[in-house]
Amino acid sequence: MESKQKKPDLWLFAAIVGILVIGIIMVYSSSSIWSEYKFNDGWYFAKRQMLFATAGLAAMIALSRIPYYVWYKHSKWILYVCLFFLIAVLIPGVGMVRGGARSWIGVGMFSIQPSEFMKLGLILYLARFLSIRQKKMGSFQEGFLPGLALIAIPFALIMLQPDLGTGVVMVATCLVMMFASGARIGHFMWIAAAGMAGMIGLIASAPYRIKRITAFLHPWEDPLGSGFQIIQSLYAIGPGGLLGMGLGNSMQKFFYLPEPQTDFIFAVLAEELGFLGGIVVLGLFFVLLWRGIRTSLYAPDLFGTLLSLGIVGMISIQVMINVSVVTGLIPVTGITLPLVSYGGSSLTLTLASLGLLLSVSRYSTK
Repeated sequence: MESKQKKPDLWLFAAIVGILVIGIIMVYSSSSIWSEYKFNDGWYFAKRQMLFATAGLAAMIALSRIPYYVWYKHSKWILYVCLFFLIAVLIPGVGMVRGGARSWIGVGMFSIQPSEFMKLGLILYLARFLSIRQKKMGSFQEGFLPGLALIAIPFALIMLQPDLGTGVVMVATCLVMMFASGARIGHFMWIAAAGMAGMIGLIASAPYRIKRITAFLHPWEDPLGSGFQIIQSLYAIGPGGLLGMGLGNSMQKFFYLPEPQTDFIFAVLAEELGFLGGIVVLGLFFVLLWRGIRTSLYAPDLFGTLLSLGIVGMISIQVMINVSVVTGLIPVTGITLPLVSYGGSSLTLTLASLGLLLSVSRYSTK
């Protein structure tokens, strides 16, 4: 292991900061009307987002300076702590219910979402697990199946909340890491078949998920109910045109899009900044993806490679899902846009994860 640190990837750092700044601006623009109505303070969400961003940036910078391989030996205990909180959130009186899901634990004026911590904790431990078992990953019983069992436990706990969107992101990220570590494509075909059957079962078991599917297929059958969000999202994107209606001039944030600072913030961004504004944001995410994959390819060891790939994979999958939902390509999932949407746990954990990615970039072999 090379002990001397280099400078972190400045392209990656610049992309992170650029997306974060745009996100803070858009949180204020999209939430000002709603927060003025609900809290009598148009800056309510923006001020909290800036606080979360400051904490997240501090964590990112601190973690970027700590050698990433230090977390190799601590990853097991990090996973145990994440599992503890994931179980604690299911206990009545400890976990807070919002939107029908028991996914938060209140801490004073704020709340934390244990599933966000679990995504990073599982990526850390799985990177270690797969780097140890890499030679066995071609075997279903000795490599692939134990990896699946490791993923299945936190996924089951998250589904008890229930939070299908977060669970899907976590599982997809872990499968990408397993594929990169040498798992056979044939194994994934079996898992894809089982996963499809399980997904159908999960959707059929919850009436609200069935409503989301029908709303996706026929939103105009219930325009004031299950189809309301996607219709209003498309109403926001359409008038945006090439250059948008101007920053702060969104009409859909006037109580049409419910809490537009979260899942549907990209719709408000497209309405105010237009097609070009959306392309700029997606372009910055592409830079993040490019530099993240580059960091993974030139990491000095397999643990660093898989850790980098897991982090950039997690963020990229969330971006694809969120933008697809907002543009009506897939059903509503409840996944936020990383670094842009309002959210304390999501923002701080994403920035902390990127701190680990920057740490790996310091040891690049190129």
